Amino acid sequence: MSRTFSGRAILPGRLEGEALVTRTGFNTYASFYTSIHAQAEAALCADSGNRELYGKNLTGKIVCLPQTTGSTSAGAVWHRIARMGVAPKAMLFSRQIDSLAAGGLIVADVWAGKRIVTVDQLGDDFLKFVRDGDLIVIREDGTVTIQ
Repeated sequence: MSRTFSGRAILPGRLEGEALVTRTGFNTYASFYTSIHAQAEAALCADSGNRELYGKNLTGKIVCLPQTTGSTSAGAVWHRIARMGVAPKAMLFSRQIDSLAAGGLIVADVWAGKRIVTVDQLGDDFLKFVRDGDLIVIREDGTVTIQ
């Protein structure tokens, strides 16, 4: 059974892909630490504090999360993984995106030329419904359908 959620398109785009879900905060630097320092061909989540994503390949996935955590280095990390070609396809936030994450994702879009589609304010029910492996369709207006 599919379900549709409406959010706010921060970096709009139309795409579909596979969900990876965390119901805890996403630490950008910790998650991509190994990938950015090892020139990896895939972004395996290195954040051992995030049991739901640890060890999973984030490349080309649609990451579903409540919010990010971490420091001001996030902007540089998003830029780096975008330039390396190992970024997720999209970031879907149940809550309002924080300014550091938004800034980093915009930097990746503008400076690296890699849009990581970003939608926030999808609501708590979004994270209650979505599961790893679900097919997600995102539309330009911030509408997200889980199929």
